[in-house]
Amino acid sequence: MKLRILSIILFLAFLTGYAQDGNFYYETAVYKETIKTALMYRTGFVLSNPVMGLNENQSLTFKFDDLDSNVKDYYYTIIHCDADWKESYIPQTDYLDGFADNPITDYAMSFNTTFDYVNYQIEIPNENVKPKFSGNYVLVVFEDNDKEKVVLTQRFQIYESAVTIEGTVRRATFDAFKGTSHEVDFTVRHPKLSILNPREEVKVVIMQNSRWDNAKTDLKPQYVRDGQLIYDYDKENVFKAGNEFRYFDNRTNRMNGENVIATDFMRPYYHKTLATDEIRANKNFFQYKEMNGKYSVESQDQEVRDYDTECDYVFVHFNLPVESPLLGGSVNVFGGLTQWNANKGNEMTYNFDKGEYELTLLLKQGYYNYIYVYVPQGSMTADHTNIEGSFWETENDYQIFVYYRDLAARYDRLVGYRILNSIENRN
Repeated sequence: MKLRILSIILFLAFLTGYAQDGNFYYETAVYKETIKTALMYRTGFVLSNPVMGLNENQSLTFKFDDLDSNVKDYYYTIIHCDADWKESYIPQTDYLDGFADNPITDYAMSFNTTFDYVNYQIEIPNENVKPKFSGNYVLVVFEDNDKEKVVLTQRFQIYESAVTIEGTVRRATFDAFKGTSHEVDFTVRHPKLSILNPREEVKVVIMQNSRWDNAKTDLKPQYVRDGQLIYDYDKENVFKAGNEFRYFDNRTNRMNGENVIATDFMRPYYHKTLATDEIRANKNFFQYKEMNGKYSVESQDQEVRDYDTECDYVFVHFNLPVESPLLGGSVNVFGGLTQWNANKGNEMTYNFDKGEYELTLLLKQGYYNYIYVYVPQGSMTADHTNIEGSFWETENDYQIFVYYRDLAARYDRLVGYRILNSIENRN
């Protein structure tokens, strides 16, 4: 307990001091144990990324549950960040139309569930606040109107359609023999945007399936032509393709869903045991349709009308047989269900008696994707190939973000956004 309190104090001190040392960057993360199922998406599209166009007739929905069933006095603020997720040096009054700090007033208690919780929701923009600039943003939720009591942070982005992005995903040029990687080639067209020094003024970020840990963030255009920036590398833009995500159906407690072998009620809560997984690195590739690591909160029970407040929480048990523990790092359950983070909260424990890695996660009813990753000690990047294998035939989404900042500008604009799919946009 003392260690946990010390960690929180150190984090808050770091959060307070970011402006002075310039090193702090915002992540999507939860800092309070009772907060679960924090999810942001384009309103009406649960499986979408939290990205929308500037002045678009669209909004973003952010939801989370607090398993402390007492209603909390939660507030939120919105921070504009540069392309590296450090706070921009511009006043909030410049990039926000409305109030900087606002209370979360949209909340409801759970109903007819074994776990009592409160569901909180925020829609951006709303009548109290609207972002005015394009770029990277972070939604910061804090308690009791006290910004030292941060409970979670959530990244989102707002883009302009100032450039167009054309591209393809192909089997990597220098990986033809192994066949494990994808190469993302693309061109940024900017006929209406004057870019004088593209290698200094433009920053491109490529993400694989909404992951930040293995994103490509330092690409410079290989060729610069009239109104075009061409990124056609053979190595710098290559990702390990990985494998299709594993999945399980947790939408009802009345029966076992797909890849669930047991549903047990151990008073007062439900437990689900997933089918025993296996290492896929040395197996043949099998393609099937999944959600590229995302999840959807929903129920198959007819009496459940409101997924936000009537879907229950369940203890889900993962198990992965391995002859001996993998040394030099940890094995983690990974995906949207862990907010694409690999940390102590989703790190598996090796059971020497059973010869397997085990983990129990408390998850809301729904349909889930996940994979197992290996995280080398001290690394910030999760290895999704060590256990799962890697095959160029795998279906992945690649999100491309184009940032622009001329020498006179005060902040990084997000001038273009595009999703390329490794099958739909295959070359």
